[in-house]
Amino acid sequence: MFLAVHPEPMTAQQERSRVTQRRLLEATVECLYEFGWSGATTTVIAERAGVSRGAQLHHYPTRTALVLAAVQHLAERRAEEIRTEAAALTGDRVERVDRVVELLASAFTGPLFVAALEVWVAARTDAELRDALVPIEARVGRELHRLAVELLGADESRPGVREAVQATLDLMRGLGVANLLTDDSPRRTQLLAAWKQQLEKIL
Repeated sequence: MFLAVHPEPMTAQQERSRVTQRRLLEATVECLYEFGWSGATTTVIAERAGVSRGAQLHHYPTRTALVLAAVQHLAERRAEEIRTEAAALTGDRVERVDRVVELLASAFTGPLFVAALEVWVAARTDAELRDALVPIEARVGRELHRLAVELLGADESRPGVREAVQATLDLMRGLGVANLLTDDSPRRTQLLAAWKQQLEKIL
């Protein structure tokens, strides 16, 4: 017989700490999106989050630690949002592929993607940041691939399916970059429509 194990209730201090961390993480992404890497200083982030510099340093002693935690946290949250939206999908495979591709495309056009790009560019010339970012991005990439496989109902044991799923994600990333400086939505719509037809055949 197994006894149910119930988690210990969160103390008031733990709850305050959790709320402070969440505010810092979300403020970090907002500041990266609005001000870029150079403008998203820890002082600016703490002010946006409404917390003291001391509290920010207590949870995240360096800007690198704060930024990387924010990118990972928001990526995980966005993946859960996509999974929740996809859970409500009905219809045949064609309709599912259409909607899932649109959901994935949205993940590469929002504030989180722009914030992540700011970090990637900074990491190109910052060895410490790059060394810390590479394993996080690899983990996020693997999770996003698994999510795409799950939502598309893809059978990766079939020839070409795994490559098609990864090509889908790479296409989304490229289209997201193309959309940074100008509104690229008309071209993106055409490319996505063409890719959906190809993906349906492969899957």
